[in-house]
Amino acid sequence: MEQLICENISKNYKSKDALQDVSLTLEKGKIYGLIGRNGAGKTTLLSILSAQNPPSGGRVVLETEGESLPVWENEKALSHICFSRELNVGKNTSLSAIKIKDYLRTASVYLPYWDQRMADELIRKFHLDVKQKIGRLSKGMVSMVTIIVALASKADFTFLDEPVSGLDVVAREQFYRILLDEFTETGRTFVISTHIMEEAADLFEEVVMIKNGKLLLKENTQELLETCVHISGKAEEVDRAAEGLEKHQEERLGRSKSLMVRLKKGQKIGKADVTVQPMSLEKVFVALCGEEE
Repeated sequence: MEQLICENISKNYKSKDALQDVSLTLEKGKIYGLIGRNGAGKTTLLSILSAQNPPSGGRVVLETEGESLPVWENEKALSHICFSRELNVGKNTSLSAIKIKDYLRTASVYLPYWDQRMADELIRKFHLDVKQKIGRLSKGMVSMVTIIVALASKADFTFLDEPVSGLDVVAREQFYRILLDEFTETGRTFVISTHIMEEAADLFEEVVMIKNGKLLLKENTQELLETCVHISGKAEEVDRAAEGLEKHQEERLGRSKSLMVRLKKGQKIGKADVTVQPMSLEKVFVALCGEEE
C-alpha cells in the first residue's frame, strides 16, 4: 500500500513556530479533510508534504512499490504528489499577466501524469476562457483553475488548499461531484483544506485537525462524530452527566449549562436529566479549536 509518511515535522520562522513535531500517515485511497483555524499551519504542512517548503526538522517519506523515498528533492517521489494551492493574483504579481492556457501548459510540463483530456473537459464544464489573463479572473474562476490543475495532475497524492474559495453554491456542488467521481474511478488520495466544513464533511473519510501548529487529532470522521455529543440542562445535572469525561466548550446561562463531551472507548454519559444531541463536524471543530491553550 502506498503511504505518505510525515515524521516529527517542525517548521520554525523567526517570529513563530509554524509546526511542532507533527507526525501522521496518509494512506492511498482516502479523502482527508485538513481543518484548523487561520494560521494553524495547514498550508505550511501541505507545502512541506509536497516538498515546496523544507522542514526545519523531521522528514517526509513516500512508501511506494516496496521503496521508501524521501520526498525532498526527489523527482521520483514528487511525480506522485501535487499541491494545488491558492493563487496570489494581485495586480503587481507576475502571475496576473499569464493567460489560463499558458498556466495550464506550464503545469502539464511539471506534472508527469497530466491528463490533457480531463483538463479540457473541466475547462468546458467551468466555462473558462483560456485566453483570459489570470489577473482578470474572479476569485471563483481562479479557484476553478487550481481545481483543474489538481484533478488533471492525476497525482496519487493530491492536495487542495481552500479549493472552493469564491465558488457559488452550484459550482461547489459541481466540484464535489467531480472530485467524488474521480476518487471512485481512480482511488487517488485527496487532502482538502477548507473552512467550509458542513458541505464537505460527508466526503471526508478521515479528518486531520491542526491547532497552533500541533496535530490535535487524526481520526475517522464518522467515528469522531459518534464520540462527540452536546449536553445541556440544569448545571448540576450536566455536571453529573459529564463527571469523569473529557469536556469542552462549557457555557453557563443562569442555572443552565451546556458543553461538549468527547467519549473514549467504553465510556458513557452518566445518568442525569439532560438533553443529549449529536454534533456536526463544524461544531466539534469549534469546541476543540475555539478553546485557548
